[in-house]
Amino acid sequence: MQKKIAPAGPIRGTLTLPGDKSISHRYAMIGAIAQGPTRIRNYSSGADCHSTLGCVRALGIEVAGEGTEFVVHGKGLGGLRAPAGDLDAGNSGSTIRMLSGILAGQPFRSRIFGDESLSRRPMRRIMEPLGRMGARLSARDGQFPPLEIEGGALRPIHYNLPVPSAQVKTCVLFAGLFAEGETSLTEPVRSRDHTEIALTEFGAAVTRDRLKVAIEGRPHLEGREVVVPSDLSSAAFFLVAALLVPGSELAIQGVGLNPTRSALLDFLTGMGARIRIPNLESINGELIGDIVVQHSELRGGTIEGGLTAALIDEIPVLAVLGAATEAGLTVRDASELRIKETDRIRTVVENLRQMGVQAEELPDGMVIPGRQQFRAARIESFGDHRIAMAFAVAALRAEGESIIEGAEAASVSFPEFWETLSRCAQGHD
Repeated sequence: MQKKIAPAGPIRGTLTLPGDKSISHRYAMIGAIAQGPTRIRNYSSGADCHSTLGCVRALGIEVAGEGTEFVVHGKGLGGLRAPAGDLDAGNSGSTIRMLSGILAGQPFRSRIFGDESLSRRPMRRIMEPLGRMGARLSARDGQFPPLEIEGGALRPIHYNLPVPSAQVKTCVLFAGLFAEGETSLTEPVRSRDHTEIALTEFGAAVTRDRLKVAIEGRPHLEGREVVVPSDLSSAAFFLVAALLVPGSELAIQGVGLNPTRSALLDFLTGMGARIRIPNLESINGELIGDIVVQHSELRGGTIEGGLTAALIDEIPVLAVLGAATEAGLTVRDASELRIKETDRIRTVVENLRQMGVQAEELPDGMVIPGRQQFRAARIESFGDHRIAMAFAVAALRAEGESIIEGAEAASVSFPEFWETLSRCAQGHD
């Protein structure tokens, strides 16, 4: 599918965006192994999160509802049943990596696979700790999906994560639910903590000491009512659009502002972005607030070290923004981007160059000089939702009409993206 994007006038209005993808996955999975119903409001509309619901259903859990509200009728830690066939994670790395932690504790064999893109993403990072806990796993070429998991009784371990990854952390913590005693891990830098918050909300005993996280096994998890905040990663595209286009002022309501995710706002304001949060509240342990952003002249900056881990999903659209800043953007320590839905370092640099923007590819990042103009171009999404959306934002500042090829990729995380972009680019709320 193609989308034509014309240069935009001021980005204005008030937006309410879909539910946070990361939190939606976790609520559905934890709800399945909690006792009793879990009602989830504002569940993500993205295809990835519906892959998780499909897997939960295939494991014998009733999921009722439609749209953005679902009830997961959990049956407790021992309530899952062996699936009749293979579990389909679709394009979702979150589904396959996190759900594998739960599958490792089950008294049955399961096999989980994904689409062509997911089949190229390595799983050794979860296979190693789960194997140490007592599960038996096999994969194509020793690391690629399909992933076969022979679950059973697990033993607690302490695991040192070699690289920061909230998905791997979640996988280990989920497996720890099924092990007698304390399972713990140490992160190299702190990653997003939605799992720790959600498990605590459902009744698990989770503790943190600086970079160490621990969970007590065999808790009684109780189903509950939860609300998913709007996705800050989705909001990032509209924040950047408003910052790029002169005369813009945009309000985005009910956004998740978890401190392990809100580094995005700190980074933007550090570059000179005019951003304010007029209200803030806590719901189900997660901070939620409104964001108001105005067009700003930005200095540019560097993303490296722990900041790279915190901004890993937002780097494609921040790369677009970097080209329009005074001093440009440098990204380092981002080799993780090479094993996402695409090699995002390569695809970002390639598409920037297609739009007439100078960009240098580094082994673990990129360098994008500032004060550059975007020219209209035909852009390839490479089947990657974040690439499609990032370059749709770039096209708003191009000189002429651009075409995004493979625009349907956005539906993985944000099916409403194109309609929302069109509406706010025309100054409507």
